[in-house]
Amino acid sequence: MPAKKTTILAADDDPQLLRLMTRNLQLEGYDVIAASDGQQALELVENNNLDLLLLDVMMPKMDGFTVCYRVREFSAVPIIIVTARGQDQDKVRGLDLGADDYLTKPFSVDELLARVRAVLRRAQFTARENAQGLRATTTTGELTIDYSQHIVIMAGREISLTPTEYRIIAYLAQNVGRVVTQDLLLEHVWGPEYLGESHMLQVNINRLRRKMEVDHTQPRYLLTKVGVGYSLAALPIGTPTKE
Repeated sequence: MPAKKTTILAADDDPQLLRLMTRNLQLEGYDVIAASDGQQALELVENNNLDLLLLDVMMPKMDGFTVCYRVREFSAVPIIIVTARGQDQDKVRGLDLGADDYLTKPFSVDELLARVRAVLRRAQFTARENAQGLRATTTTGELTIDYSQHIVIMAGREISLTPTEYRIIAYLAQNVGRVVTQDLLLEHVWGPEYLGESHMLQVNINRLRRKMEVDHTQPRYLLTKVGVGYSLAALPIGTPTKE
């Protein structure tokens, strides 16, 4: 049987831009489903097996932020939020709601395709990474990262993570107890083209803390080395998450 094509949902209320995105993604070999408003986009996510979402922020019936929030209630499918130029607060808000990346209007076809390839690449924890001779798991305190199943467990409970969040915590776990610089994390998780985009890392770290830590304002696992980077604390196995 032929391999299943990667399926992308593109949602935008600008018909000309939607046609442009759809056509160019199709020329790259992707299957594309189009939506012209947020409600339609959410329904298509619920009823289709998708590999990536491209969500415009400003859409009728339901904006891209709301769609992103609703999707994250039941799916870890990668999401790219499409924002207007200069709206940095929209980028941060989208990332904070669970988006994996952003695309700023107006954008070129090359930039669109590059972002799509980058997010799809991050969504797949490649066979090469799994075959690097890593331990099957890393455990620190009550936190366990299972590389073979791509899951993270805290105090016996699986934590629901996006592909980007998983890649961050897995890379920190491979270097448990050591500080990883921001640039190293950005290059490993997002790719070399994202060096310098520290806000993407900060937002995802904060989101991970809210999911993992008892008190995300006083983290015990995900630690910051100001001006340098981040580390996953090396704690005795079984150390309770509460004092």
